[in-house]
Amino acid sequence: MKKHIVVLTGAGVSQESGINTFRDSDGLWEGHDVQEVATPQGFAKNPELVQEFYNQRRAQLKEVKPNKAHFALVALEEKYDVSIITQNVDDLHERAGSSEVVHLHGQLRKVRSTQYEDLIYDWDKDLKMGDKCAKGYQLRPHIVWFGEAVPMLDTAVDIITQADMVIIIGTSMQVYPAASLVGFAPARTPIYYVDPNPTLNYELQQSNNVEVIQEKAGKGVSELVTQLMEN
Repeated sequence: MKKHIVVLTGAGVSQESGINTFRDSDGLWEGHDVQEVATPQGFAKNPELVQEFYNQRRAQLKEVKPNKAHFALVALEEKYDVSIITQNVDDLHERAGSSEVVHLHGQLRKVRSTQYEDLIYDWDKDLKMGDKCAKGYQLRPHIVWFGEAVPMLDTAVDIITQADMVIIIGTSMQVYPAASLVGFAPARTPIYYVDPNPTLNYELQQSNNVEVIQEKAGKGVSELVTQLMEN
């Protein structure tokens, strides 16, 4: 039976493909204050701005490709049962070929009803005011904004409680509740943390099994995967 590796990924994995993160030093996301474009209040105040912002992000997604880190994780599936839990809203893990990907914060290429959260649609074109769900309500980006519940959190917890190994890649481990997930891994589970500027949060500080690989995702993940495939 294959060992189960659970991979937690953040913006650092996508950054090398050309997708920026608002967690950069200026605190902006593609030039916008996150309060304007990533909160329910921002959407209520200026829905046209928010729709256009995500239209641009969706268009940008068509211009970028998976990188070495994404493909290295796919290679792991030859030897391991791999589950990816990502904070990213792009589809680069899927496009690289990963079999199991859980998106904690939603997906750019999906939209949902503003009234019925379970009415979710695949969406590759621009989303405009007046685009409505089957029940007649305005559609919005299928993104978990700040202040909103994380619907896939329970699923992610179930997955990580069954981990034989955890790999954390390209995340500050400061955004909760996602950052708390590592605390649900079984005791003494080996944890690898790949990040050029790693931050050991409370959950990681409680573990004696953390190996930090202080590299960018492409280099660090490729080297770790090579090591794991040889073991």
